[in-house]
Order: sequence, then C-alpha cells, then structure tokens
Amino acid sequence: MLTEKIFAVAHLADQVILWILLVLSVLSIGMILERFFALKRISNESNRVRGRIKLALQSNSLEDVEDLAKDHSSIEGRAASYAMKHMRDAGSKGLEQVFNTFALTERPELEKFLGFLATVGSNAPYIGLFGTVLGIMKAFNDLATAPEAGQQTVMAGISMALVATAAGLFVAIPAVAAYNYYSKQVRGIFLNIESVKELCVAYAKKKGV
Repeated sequence: MLTEKIFAVAHLADQVILWILLVLSVLSIGMILERFFALKRISNESNRVRGRIKLALQSNSLEDVEDLAKDHSSIEGRAASYAMKHMRDAGSKGLEQVFNTFALTERPELEKFLGFLATVGSNAPYIGLFGTVLGIMKAFNDLATAPEAGQQTVMAGISMALVATAAGLFVAIPAVAAYNYYSKQVRGIFLNIESVKELCVAYAKKKGV
C-alpha cells in the first residue's frame, strides 16, 4: 500500500532532513562570512567617499568629482572615472545611462550569495517542519506496530522529531538576519553611486559639456 511506503520513507527521511539542514547551515555560515569581509571592505570605502561627497556639496566644489574619479579603490570612484571618460569622449549625453549600466554590472558581485541566504532563510523552517512531521509519523507508526513500547517510546520519538524544527529555525534565523543586514549595505552603496551620478550631472552642466 502507498501508506506503508510513505511510512517506510518516513523511517529514513527524518534523519536525511537533519543532514540536509546541517549542510545548509555550513554553506550559509560560509557565505555569511564571505559577504561580511567582502562588503565590509566595500562599505568602508563607501563611507569614506560619502564624506567626500558631503564635503563637495557643502563647499559647492563640483571639481572634487575630478579627484574622486582618480580614486579607483572605491566603487564610487570607478563610477566617477567612467563618467569623466564618457564626458571627455561624448559629452553629457547618455551620462545617466553610463551610471545605470555600471550599477547593473556591479550588482551581481555586490549581491553575491544573497539570493541563496534569502532562499535558505525562507525555506529552512519548512524543511525542519517537514522533518518533524516525518518524525512524528515514525513515532506513532512504531507505537502501532509495537504496542508494548508504550507512551515513553512515542514521547521520545516526538521529542526527537522536534529537533528538526529547532534545526530549521537555527539555520533560518542567521540567514535571514545576514540577508537583511547585507541588503541594507548594498542599498547604501547604490545610493552612494546615485549621489555620484547627480554630482557628475551637475558637473557636466557647470562645465557645459
């Protein structure tokens, strides 16, 4: 019967679920650490550039864009460099498209692994819950096939099954927290690029290019 086959799968699958969650946990931690170091370096540069942009606005010194374009260590500096080259070659026409294209080319690197973390964060609890359901099925099936085992066997089986739910939450919570934190950092970087774009547009108008 189909039901018997399902119970047979449940006897093995609850442990498989735990191994899947363990693998997802290891992968998530690795990606979280990789993004932490990668985005920390980029964010530090962006914070430094943000100060320069603020200073340029306060002093109304649009020529600071030229100095910023020489700063190839920051993503904003590289964007300004492309913009300055475009203005020298073709003027201000299409300047905004240059920034939009630059942002599109940088986005995959900045958002690397974030999609995976979002997927793990949203689905790990359900995977854990699935493991719990399979474990409870297994516990009650054991009681049905061996009535002499008694209540203690069922309770022990259910308690073991609940480990899968806890494991799912254990995997999901760090992944969701990391995804939200890193997404905020990426948004901040793109806002900086947008600020540089506006500065370059103002610079082009001032220079009449």
